[in-house]
Amino acid sequence: MNAPVTLFVYNRADNTKKTLDALLANTMAKDTALYVFSDGGKDEKSWKQVMEVRALLHQVKDETEQKGLLKSMTLIERPENIYLERNITEGIAQVFETHDRIIVLEDDICTSPYYLQYMNQAFDLYANVPRVMHVAGFTNLSLPVFSKGSQPSTDASSSSDPQYPFYFTPHMSGWGWGTWRDRWQQHFVHYKTREEALRGLTASDLDALQYGGVFPCLKSLDKRPIPWDICWEIAIYKANGLCLTPAHTLVRNIGLQRGTHFRAFSILQRFEFDREPLQQPLSLTRIENPQKDPRIEALFAEAIRDWGIRYTPLGKIIRFLYKKCCSSTAS
Repeated sequence: MNAPVTLFVYNRADNTKKTLDALLANTMAKDTALYVFSDGGKDEKSWKQVMEVRALLHQVKDETEQKGLLKSMTLIERPENIYLERNITEGIAQVFETHDRIIVLEDDICTSPYYLQYMNQAFDLYANVPRVMHVAGFTNLSLPVFSKGSQPSTDASSSSDPQYPFYFTPHMSGWGWGTWRDRWQQHFVHYKTREEALRGLTASDLDALQYGGVFPCLKSLDKRPIPWDICWEIAIYKANGLCLTPAHTLVRNIGLQRGTHFRAFSILQRFEFDREPLQQPLSLTRIENPQKDPRIEALFAEAIRDWGIRYTPLGKIIRFLYKKCCSSTAS
């Protein structure tokens, strides 16, 4: 059976529509069940936006049922605002009551037409390889991908070669991802404190998790509640797990800077990894002993530097002046 898609939405009707349109354009959409978890509003303004999203969802549900665009579409409408973390973790737990694998999207993730095909193939191939704990649809990298008809080697040593269509890494991406029930239920912990999350990890472990400091993901442990994704990142690391990741992204996040992809600041900055999803099938093969590759890890460390933001000359000047101003204020 195809893995169900679980979509988490809040108050962005425009992004939600684009995400649903892209999902329905997938080659395997008609054979896929969709669960949508709609969080409630925090105040009168947000409730109005939430109701706009829900009106859209009911419209799409009616259309998909009439035209058979999905296998099924189930709406779960929260009566109050339970916040993103609870909406996601409780939604995943609910879907895992009846399914053994899951695909997770949020309301700003537009997928390639071949995204579902890739995810389901990964689930089937690596269902019995417990070290592979996470399947990513996004990559910060943009590596060459085999064209149709190419036959990559199935040797484990070449599985993360830059010419291979996928690779393995301990770093998880939360933009269009999936996992299996046994991995999630065995390893995921929604940590309450930094101390709990880092218990048992050495200074070397912390350095590895943050790629020598260029990926300061552990700062998220100071947020309340702690974001689910850093909890899953740490869980995968502690379990010596790996994430299967495409060589070129199969999803695009349209919600960065309110859906503008930093276009409002294009004169100053851009995201290096903001690129169109791959518009061709990405074929996977089973690697019996998957491993991370130091070359890929080094490429990631460079790509994620400054969170992937690259500044124009004008942007560098303004950033310098801003930091100098902040420093003067602090002193």
